[in-house]
Amino acid sequence: MKKIILASASPQRKKLMRLLNVPFVVQKSRAREICRIRTTVADLVKENAFIKALDVAEGVKGPALVIGADTVVYARGKLVLKPKDLKEAKKNLKELMAAPHWVYTGVAVIDTVTGKSLVDYDRTKVIMTPLTDSQIDRYHKEVPPMDKAGGFDIEGRGGLFIPRIEGCYFNVVGLPVAKLVHMLRQFGIHAL
Repeated sequence: MKKIILASASPQRKKLMRLLNVPFVVQKSRAREICRIRTTVADLVKENAFIKALDVAEGVKGPALVIGADTVVYARGKLVLKPKDLKEAKKNLKELMAAPHWVYTGVAVIDTVTGKSLVDYDRTKVIMTPLTDSQIDRYHKEVPPMDKAGGFDIEGRGGLFIPRIEGCYFNVVGLPVAKLVHMLRQFGIHAL
């Protein structure tokens, strides 16, 4: 079996990869992400996932499958990226709580021997319950928002104010595993 490499240092993605029950290693990509929409949000996350996977694949010696992923939050016609500071995180979270928004994740798989690649994406609608300023401050003390798309988590305390989603839960965490399982099958890897 080919070595599987996750081109991401995300602890959430690493946990989700373990669900697949296939051995893998982590090698963080150093690729620069694109942070603006050129065509569509779907195209953005797919392109970012691909450039991350390609960055790692180009340095791999021997046969491997490299998996790249990119997650963004899209609300009210704009991207809500990882916040720069707590003030921005609070502002972003208040905006996300005001109306439903979408979480997009692009996924890319590259075979280092054949050069074959597959790129896809998933999106999930997220509905949040509004919190007060003091509740948001308490949440951010317990869940640092700086490394999270949109500045929130669904897998931890953020789940307490997300009463409903429409779509893949794991996509919101950062890796749509059902989609990835389907993609890996096309490379001869059977996770189930």
